[in-house]
Amino acid sequence: MNILIVDDDNASRESISIFLKELGHNITECSDGLSALKKFSPNYYDVIFSDIKMPLMSGIELVKKIRSLPGGGDVNIILFTGFSETNSAIEALRYGVYDYLLKPINIEEVVSAIERISQFKLLKKKNELLSAGSGRQTKDSGDSNSETNTEQTASQSDGGRQEKFRAADGKNEQITSGRAKRLPGAGYSFGLNKIGVFSDEMKKIFSYAKMLHEDRSIPVLIEGETGSGKEMVAQFIHYGDCKENRLPFVDINCACISANLFESELFGYAAGAFTGGLDKGQPGKLDLAGGGTIFLDEIGDMPLEMQAKLLRVIQEKEYYRVGGLKKIKTDLRIICATNMRLEELVLNAGFRQDLYYRLNVGRIYIPALRERREEILPLAEMFLADISGKKGKKLRHISRGAENILMAYDWPGNIRQLRNVIERAVFMYDCASLEPEHLDVISKSVRPGGVNQRAAVNGIDGGGRTNETAQEEICDLKLPAGKNFPLNDHIYSIIKKALILNGYNKTRTAEYLNITRRTLYSYLKHIENK
Repeated sequence: MNILIVDDDNASRESISIFLKELGHNITECSDGLSALKKFSPNYYDVIFSDIKMPLMSGIELVKKIRSLPGGGDVNIILFTGFSETNSAIEALRYGVYDYLLKPINIEEVVSAIERISQFKLLKKKNELLSAGSGRQTKDSGDSNSETNTEQTASQSDGGRQEKFRAADGKNEQITSGRAKRLPGAGYSFGLNKIGVFSDEMKKIFSYAKMLHEDRSIPVLIEGETGSGKEMVAQFIHYGDCKENRLPFVDINCACISANLFESELFGYAAGAFTGGLDKGQPGKLDLAGGGTIFLDEIGDMPLEMQAKLLRVIQEKEYYRVGGLKKIKTDLRIICATNMRLEELVLNAGFRQDLYYRLNVGRIYIPALRERREEILPLAEMFLADISGKKGKKLRHISRGAENILMAYDWPGNIRQLRNVIERAVFMYDCASLEPEHLDVISKSVRPGGVNQRAAVNGIDGGGRTNETAQEEICDLKLPAGKNFPLNDHIYSIIKKALILNGYNKTRTAEYLNITRRTLYSYLKHIENK
């Protein structure tokens, strides 16, 4: 079939296009309604898929324009629509739109729609053949023959399409259970940034986040490892799908602020609160959030005395600036995130129990990427399409060898690390396919049998050494004779080896070294500067 796909979402449009091309269809792509109208040719396109909200010309306007053109009344048009646009899609049915599909687009629904249109065309052709017969006897004969021929043609056509559907990628695997689910357009998408979700677990998380978006009164606690997407979920809870949401989203990293500055940073300070302050005082992050959302990242590093004041803000919806006498009312949403085990901190008196229980009302746990491995390849393909498109590179396909490396690696840095690896490959190379040699930054840590950096937690570090060996190396420090002993160099060396020993998990590394995460971050900052 000749198919026109019109969508300003490049990743979604390209993924659907790639999939349908593999099924043998001729595809034309446009990013807006105006360019689609220019490319439209009467009696050429069998199906047009179009988004509703697009720049220059909306999908509804495109439908009206096409229907007004000679030959434009016969083409089958299907609209992509969000829940908020359903009324527009229903209105478009008056102009002869064949159907509409709800976002996020499911590739199987696209294929099913094409199948229905194909069958409709066969039936239409059958009716034309029947009406062309003359006389009862001739017509009966024509009915029998044409019905048989049509059914055979339909069966052969359907069989051919099903065969392509099952083996379009040439690897004898059923697309619907394999590659189709890996295409960005075949997953779920949430929020303004069209966050790609390719597992039922993450779909449940974002569905719950959508509920939290609609109720600003519930404080939220997002737990998960570094790089797992906590801030992404927090932003979705704030913005949702609403482009008109102009309320501020203010983030603050609790691990990066010293304890003595924390209160003034969060609450602000009044005039004359302390020596060296501004004459007029200064608003804090809560003031800047102004009825929007305050996102407190690394909440486990918040000083205990500040935790009590945060609890008051959550419960009483009010606070005082440092040195201030005026009570400030607030209606902001509070979202907290951590990669620490807060329950253990509560047991060890490192985190207030009452604050933990209050935050636990809207708790979200984001599993590590290694715990939802079905998302690794579709996320990699989505990042590849997005980054390559922005940089004007040709990389669009991931070879089987590269797929094996991506799947064998355990991604201690989670989604953030995966995107960084893909971005590095796009930056370094400009070819059609991502190959194993393009992933050298992680392939060195992937060994036969799936041994990789994650094994550090189970007794083997990224270099193949056991924990006991690494511990011996940490303890086996040779002290040089003479003066000017380089103590800092040895401290940094110990920290690096402790990171390896703990699978590059900063929380476990800090616990192992019996130091706070803030102290560890300070050391790591010095290491980066060196």
